[in-house]
Amino acid sequence: MLFSIIIPTFNNFKYFKVTIESILKNSSYKHEIITHINGVDNETEEYLKKENLPFTKSEINIGLCSGVNTASKLSSTDFILYSHDDMYFLPDWDKFLENELKKFDHNLYYLSLTQISHLKGKKNDLQHIHFDCGSTINTFDKSKLLNNYNKFDFIDLQGSHWAPHLIHKTMWKKIGGFSEEFNPGFASDPDLNFKLWNEGVRVFKGVSKSRIYHFGSVTTRNNQKIKRNNGKKTFLLKWGISINFFTKYYLRRGSVFKGPLQNPHKNLFYYLDLVICKIQYFLAKFFS
Repeated sequence: MLFSIIIPTFNNFKYFKVTIESILKNSSYKHEIITHINGVDNETEEYLKKENLPFTKSEINIGLCSGVNTASKLSSTDFILYSHDDMYFLPDWDKFLENELKKFDHNLYYLSLTQISHLKGKKNDLQHIHFDCGSTINTFDKSKLLNNYNKFDFIDLQGSHWAPHLIHKTMWKKIGGFSEEFNPGFASDPDLNFKLWNEGVRVFKGVSKSRIYHFGSVTTRNNQKIKRNNGKKTFLLKWGISINFFTKYYLRRGSVFKGPLQNPHKNLFYYLDLVICKIQYFLAKFFS
């Protein structure tokens, strides 16, 4: 089962190369890897040519959303898998996704891999496996990671984690991929999820055994040339509710996966939080 792995990158060659190498080494299948190069990056471009990997490029940084949408047009498989450019894919990651896909007789799903992170999480955090194998490429302990990544018991996550994520190409096309008003990319993932929700998707699942190591959005965290968008405000004005409201009442994000989601349970707390959203919407629309 082959995937089209779409990776936007911006001036991040050292991490990007490790990401590509991990996919080539640790995948069970020879997937289609398609990159979008944001801005002039000769080192990345020459590397992709050497490896004979397809890519698109733009002379300036057009943003994550536009970059992924552009690169996805080269896809020739039935599945779109979006990844950051600072992730190390661990052995058999794709086998575990394939096992999940075999359970479906429809395309209404959103699957994500489980992240192993060097960052310390909050108490009872169910969104990551916390195991420090280095916060930078220079401190990365690959041997430590490969010797331990599959020793952690973890849950299949309800509501999933944002990336890497996999959806069927028919759904990707139906919702138009990422919404480009969220460029350079902040809050684009929950927006994508809400668009899928509106198309009837109810399986939002983080697959516990399909794992990657994430250095932590190095491109956006360390690059001062990237101007952050106000994704939370854009989401609020677009959908009339906040991201937190959506992930809490729709996706039930951060809990144990128990099957397809149902529509939000509208109790007193739901309506109280909804009123707060409407007040936030009014303030954002007319006073900011």
